[in-house]
Amino acid sequence: MKRALIFIFLVFTFAMTGDVYTPPKGSLERAAIMNALRAEVQRTQNVEVLFIVRMLKLKDGWAWTVTMPISKDGANHYEDVIALLHKEAGRWQVKEIVYTEVEMPGCADDPDFFEGLAQRFPNAPKEILTFEEEH
Repeated sequence: MKRALIFIFLVFTFAMTGDVYTPPKGSLERAAIMNALRAEVQRTQNVEVLFIVRMLKLKDGWAWTVTMPISKDGANHYEDVIALLHKEAGRWQVKEIVYTEVEMPGCADDPDFFEGLAQRFPNAPKEILTFEEEH
């Protein structure tokens, strides 16, 4: 119990300092973000998925994630899902899912991609909007 309280305190401290952080696997925050994204994928693509998280960065109530969705049985792999989410009224909301197909205008490979994203979401912290993983 004491370890759980320390863990919660540390996660809360990171969340409140304004630093970029990644919620650990198994945390309630990470699950809430992935559940919001999963619901949006199911709504828009009509497919139930699990996510292999390649990157997840949070700051100031914003989340940026790069995931590899797979079917629940693991047999099917789908195009990467990249998304920007924002926490509103205590719930994570998907603000944008990024296209990865190069033939789509404004796709993730577009050299002006992050500039366009920053224009559409000026309050999203630029520190999280990257494809580079922290080492």
